[in-house]
This record gives sequence, C-alpha cells and structure tokens, in this order.
Amino acid sequence: MTGIKDAKCVLVIGATAGIGRALALAIHNLENKPTVIVAGRRQERLDDIAKGDSGVKTARVDINTTHEKLKEFVEDLVKKHPDLDAVILSSGIQHIFDFTKPETIDMSKVDDEFNTNYVAIIKLITLLLPHFLKLSAQGRPSFIVPITSGLAITPKPDPGLHSLSLSLRAQLAKTKVHVMEIMPPYVRDTLDQGTASHLSKFWMPLDEFTKEALNGLVEGKPEIPVGFVVKAYDKYEAGKREHLEEGFKMISGMES
Repeated sequence: MTGIKDAKCVLVIGATAGIGRALALAIHNLENKPTVIVAGRRQERLDDIAKGDSGVKTARVDINTTHEKLKEFVEDLVKKHPDLDAVILSSGIQHIFDFTKPETIDMSKVDDEFNTNYVAIIKLITLLLPHFLKLSAQGRPSFIVPITSGLAITPKPDPGLHSLSLSLRAQLAKTKVHVMEIMPPYVRDTLDQGTASHLSKFWMPLDEFTKEALNGLVEGKPEIPVGFVVKAYDKYEAGKREHLEEGFKMISGMES
C-alpha cells in the first residue's frame, strides 16, 4: 500500500517540539531517507534539529499570519523543493479559558487559537494542493497528513479538521493525493504547557505514540487512531468514512 515511505520530501509544520519534532525525526530515519523540511516559528530550535544533517532542511514560518504571507511561504518552498510531496500539519496552540469569568477572556488569544489550529491549516492545504495535483497528473503520489485529536471521534460535534479530512479524502479519491489523518490520544508534549498535570495517568509517552503513528503512515492508512483512541474510533467511526465516500461518489455521478 502507498504510504509515507514513498515520499521524497516531507514538510512538517510545527516541528520544533513535541509530536511534530518526533515525527519529523522518525520519518527522516526511514529506509527511503526522504528529505525532511522542519518548519516552525523558532529558528534556533529548527537549527538544532537540522544540525549536522544534510537531509534535514529548515523553513521558518509563523502560520498565524495573513493569507498573502502564507502564499509567499508555500510558493518559495515549492520553488526551492520541487520534490515536495508530503505535508504533516502538527502546529497547535492551546489556551485555557474560564467562561464563568468572561471578563478574563482575551479574545485575541481566541483568534490566535482558531487561526493556528484550523484556518491556517485549511489555507496551507489549499495552497499546496495545486502542486500536489500536478504531481498526481505525473503519476506521483503525495500526502496530506492533518494531526487532529482523539476528541474528534467522541459523540461531541465533529471538530473541524476531522471533518475537513473526511471531505478532502472523498473529493481527492480519483487522484494520487492521499489524506492520512493522525488521531492522537493525550500525548505528553509541550502543548499542555504544564496546565494538565492531573491528567498524567492518561498520558501516552511520546516515543510510543511516534512508533504507532509512524507505522500507520508507512502502511498508508487513511485514518490512524493511536493508543486509547482506537477504542473510541471503533465505537463511533466504524463505516463513517466509507459511507461519506460512497455518498460523494453518488453526488458526483449525478452532477456529471
């Protein structure tokens, strides 16, 4: 099955720490030795990851920015790395808001969180798709890998990136652009910023998570639930993806 082992050049957005950094290094160590571009806000951390390794490139970017600046970033990246054929979207920020004290809520932080965790991801995917579709027309596979959350498959309202992943996969089914969604459990990394130590008994060690997620990417699984998320996935998601894809095929057939 086509998987990340078939990629030649992998961009990891949000690679300076935690899940993004761990996956970037793990993918770089695969047998096919793809070029890995680590991207993030902190240049010193990027330089530390790439230190002494010609197969790891760096790209400084803060995705919480304007559409035009993101467009410039993607165009420059594709120009420098025409073999770019995979993107892993691992950027994320998390604030704690207490709505029982609405006067304490900083709306600029709300804007930043939605933009970084969702809006900017949609923009990056949209900006990269013309390049990936061009590769598809040449017979080459490419990969879009959003990292969502185990919360995306509980009975709560569908979080945006999970829904986006389902829709993208259905619409791109006739191309060689593969959408593989990673659904982590609670992984001990820098995202929690020390605010959830009481959840430590639920944490999955980062190295265990990375191993399971990488196996799913190598196998080319469209959806990669990890750790305790597997049980929730089996309970709430069974058949959902296939049902949506069949529905999209039917609608497409009616329109053609």
